[in-house]
Amino acid sequence: MANLVETLTDATKSIGVNAAYGAPVEIDGASFVPVALVWAGFGGGNGNASSPGATEKKIGAGDAGGEGFGGGGVSVPIGAYVTGPDGKATFEPNLIALLAVSLPVVVATGWALSRFVRALKK
Repeated sequence: MANLVETLTDATKSIGVNAAYGAPVEIDGASFVPVALVWAGFGGGNGNASSPGATEKKIGAGDAGGEGFGGGGVSVPIGAYVTGPDGKATFEPNLIALLAVSLPVVVATGWALSRFVRALKK
């Protein structure tokens, strides 16, 4: 179990503000700080053969041993803060990510409106 805790600790070190905001990059006198939406989830488990019912053989029960771990995460780049030579910072959105997010919303809204209009006609 201690090994599982160490693995979980190592996996979560990079999660936080550092994952959402990247390191600043200087290009032609302008500074760029990439920004992303980041989320992650982790799970774990433990068990042993001394638990009630563990010695009974059931379909799909597998071994009566234990331990387990799972996790995953997603990072979506949404834009960058750009600081120009004048020192003013502005947010520049990632248009591809904006399209990827808005397209399903537009399709779902169009479908819902068509169903609504069809229901009003009846």
